[in-house]
Amino acid sequence: MVIDKYSIDGKVTGEVELADSVFKAKINDVLLYDLVKAANANLRQGTHSTKEQSAVSGGGIKPWRQKGTGRARQGSIRAAQWKGGGVIFGPKPRDYRVDLPKNIKREAIRSLLSLKLKEGSIKVVEDFTVKDGKTKEIAKIGSSLKISKGILLTDSEDKLLKRAIKNIPWFIYNNAKRISSRDVFYSRTVLITESAVNYLNSKYSEGNK
Repeated sequence: MVIDKYSIDGKVTGEVELADSVFKAKINDVLLYDLVKAANANLRQGTHSTKEQSAVSGGGIKPWRQKGTGRARQGSIRAAQWKGGGVIFGPKPRDYRVDLPKNIKREAIRSLLSLKLKEGSIKVVEDFTVKDGKTKEIAKIGSSLKISKGILLTDSEDKLLKRAIKNIPWFIYNNAKRISSRDVFYSRTVLITESAVNYLNSKYSEGNK
């Protein structure tokens, strides 16, 4: 299908073709769920940790004798029921990473892009650069294109563009070669440069690997 292409001033300057197999694919809700779930899991550091009773210092002596005190029997003041005691079955450092099979991930990204197009969230802009990497430059472009909680997809690593956009809370930068499915899913507007569209058409078309 064909959609309008915009200039950085927000004016329509032409049209660009979106591959039907990428942007009009069948939307699979299960794959979308798995894709975003994996993206969220991969952000987790997994550095949480607690100490079990054996790792807590102190408590080497029985707090009182077993019988005759009228109180419940206790073996250590570092048992879980005591303040400062160990934690039973508490979290330990672990890796939460989820790696989806390559074919599943490709199909899920097709579903994601198709969902965004169906919602009317996708805009294509002509390729551009920012001269000085100033935030006000990219903020002006975002305002002209009426971006609200958006993401910009380009096909290259532009350090000046990344620097210009990082201080804008409602705008995120992504390289189309390493799409953050989480960022795309939660964005209201997906702004894609013309060269990035060509890359996505080629990369995710059915039959390409």
